[in-house]
Amino acid sequence: MTSVKEFVIEEPATPERTGRGRFAFTDDYSVFDWGKMPDPIPGKGASLCAMGAANFELLEAEGVPTHYRGVVSEGEVVTLDEADAPPREMAIDLSRVPDLPHEGRTYDYTVFHREAGENYVVPLEIVFRNTVPVGSSLRGRADPSDFDLEFDDWPDEAVDLPEAVVEFSTKFEESDRYLSREEADRIAGAADIETLEETARTVNRLVTERADDAGLEHEDGKIECIYVDGEVRVADVVGTFDENRFSYDGQQVSKEVVRQYHKREQPEWVAAVDEAKQRAKAEDVADWRELCEREPEPLPEGVVGAMSDLYCGGANAYLGRDLFDAPPLAEAVERVRDL
Repeated sequence: MTSVKEFVIEEPATPERTGRGRFAFTDDYSVFDWGKMPDPIPGKGASLCAMGAANFELLEAEGVPTHYRGVVSEGEVVTLDEADAPPREMAIDLSRVPDLPHEGRTYDYTVFHREAGENYVVPLEIVFRNTVPVGSSLRGRADPSDFDLEFDDWPDEAVDLPEAVVEFSTKFEESDRYLSREEADRIAGAADIETLEETARTVNRLVTERADDAGLEHEDGKIECIYVDGEVRVADVVGTFDENRFSYDGQQVSKEVVRQYHKREQPEWVAAVDEAKQRAKAEDVADWRELCEREPEPLPEGVVGAMSDLYCGGANAYLGRDLFDAPPLAEAVERVRDL
């Protein structure tokens, strides 16, 4: 199980073939890599499932291979258009995840790929950025001059990049870290790093075009992939309000809203998370959570309701379909502006 969706195996993958399974999306959310937070957000899981399905179907129509098989409606695997109600389950092909042994924060990818063969989940996240919004980790790792921007320091507002930037980070390590291209190439194994980047840029383009049609700005996001018989296929979920950052009329329409809320309203917990991550790095401890001395507090009821409307109203706008009982996106956005 991940922190926000359950992973159901129906037929396990083998070294020779993919398996079959499902994602069951929950209404849980996670920020700062914490895992399951105290409050569910009603409708969130179904909104992510529907947006992810729409994007997978868009990718398949463009000839981009994926692990998507359809959404589950009344026990049947169907297309999103054939689902009469918001779906909460997605049918997928499964690949293998070999063990990744480690000592402290040192991981042995040689062992991983020795077992991986030609059918495995690529142990990378491929991140693409069209803008550098407030809160983006890129602000702490690069200067504006690195992207030919005409100012010395990052301003207190989103910055458009001249062209999309693609980065690579780890997927299966306890604390994710960004990688040089050379290290990412090594960790990817048999999966070609150029193909991974090209696939990410294609996904970015298609999601950006879909967002434009809905009046949304697509700021950044990521993909994960599987490698099967020499082919890179897009996996996990793409183009949702959890995997990607979108904005509408200058307001975030994504998990970033609640992330920034926690920074303002629970700064002690956020600081404790940062401190635990730094301690774990200094002490060569893989799981930083065991070092964190605070727990997050529940959200106020009004914040939960506003986030529910944002997820569901935003999904309706992105899909171009009133699949959810939710206010229009403009109304949902106004409700969260002052959170």
